[in-house]
Amino acid sequence: MRKVLTDRPEDNKEHGEETHKARVKRRHMRILGRHVPMPQSVAMRRTLGGALVAGGTLGFLPVLGFWMIPLGLVVLSHDSALVRRKRRQLEVKLGRRWKGNAANKKDGSGT
Repeated sequence: MRKVLTDRPEDNKEHGEETHKARVKRRHMRILGRHVPMPQSVAMRRTLGGALVAGGTLGFLPVLGFWMIPLGLVVLSHDSALVRRKRRQLEVKLGRRWKGNAANKKDGSGT
């Protein structure tokens, strides 16, 4: 039997590790400038997002809070175009309002 040499990245340890690191890209979301890792599986992300939204509706109970609703929507927005579109529209609206308030305060004409 003849041994066939291939030029595959798996044959070269250094190159294979670099390729593997480049291929395995963790999903994350950025919250207040920090990167938070998210599950790789779409089903797990949807389950986590749904659980956060559902838990947020029970925000009046101890441990659970209304803060869970926006966090769940951010997680869901990674896989849902509709939620992502609405989240982006809200971000733009709040950003414009925030920028407008900062400009008013800077001018001294704040209301």
